[in-house]
Amino acid sequence: MPSLKEVKNRINSVNSTKKITSAMKMVASAKLHSARKAIESMRPYESRLNRIMAGFVSAIEGDIASPYATERPVQRIAFVVYSSNSGLCGGFNSNIVRELKSALDDCRAKGIEVEGIYPVGKKACDAVKKMGYDKAPDLSDLADHPAYTPAAELAQSLMDKFAAGTIDKAVLIYHHFKSAGTQVLTRETFLPISLNFEQKSEDKSGFNADYIVEPDKATLLVRLVPKALHLKVFTALLDSVASEHAARVVAMQVATDNADDLLQELTLQYNKTRQQAITSELLDIVGGSMQ
Repeated sequence: MPSLKEVKNRINSVNSTKKITSAMKMVASAKLHSARKAIESMRPYESRLNRIMAGFVSAIEGDIASPYATERPVQRIAFVVYSSNSGLCGGFNSNIVRELKSALDDCRAKGIEVEGIYPVGKKACDAVKKMGYDKAPDLSDLADHPAYTPAAELAQSLMDKFAAGTIDKAVLIYHHFKSAGTQVLTRETFLPISLNFEQKSEDKSGFNADYIVEPDKATLLVRLVPKALHLKVFTALLDSVASEHAARVVAMQVATDNADDLLQELTLQYNKTRQQAITSELLDIVGGSMQ
């Protein structure tokens, strides 16, 4: 049985850890509020852009040509993987790495060459390098400071490679932020883009989106497709950042609750050990006085 000093030292250690996890939960909650506001502000814009494109697609007669919508046999593929720069967020990063390994196994089974992996976040970057992809670029800054311009540059790089035939497909692997308690691991095709948008002629207010377009809808659609692709990479980044903070809030809450349970057990053990020590001393004193 451990001594009173050992139990007391462990109680102090658990108390210190509990203070750290509680503080980390508060910090993650504040960051989650900001990240959640960003992604929830972006989704209406993305939804309206897709709605406009859907209206243009339905209004244009004949086939719509786009260098980013060409489907061809997949021989070379690229992945964009979103993770965090730091840990202590539960299974957030391990799930991403596991999904990437599964995707790579599928490519090997089908004989598809992996042209490149673009890890956004230090944890994904380290995992990719361990897999043998030493030439993977380091995009860790995006995970801590999400910005549209570098995300658009990453999207444009993939689009240029797809248009040139260097890759036949591009895939995004990230966590979709559904709520503070639910983050959905997603493997989404980035390229080729599908032009079969769901047509919604009216928005929630019942307003009919009948636009006057110059010079014509086909020309404007060609310009909107790259913007939609840039936006998709940026939206996935915001989704991942919000999911990371939500996962960390949950993980730190669980850690704090576990610390409370452990403190109760240790306090009970400390009291029992102390009571046993006092009883032993009393028995020694009583036994000595009777001799």
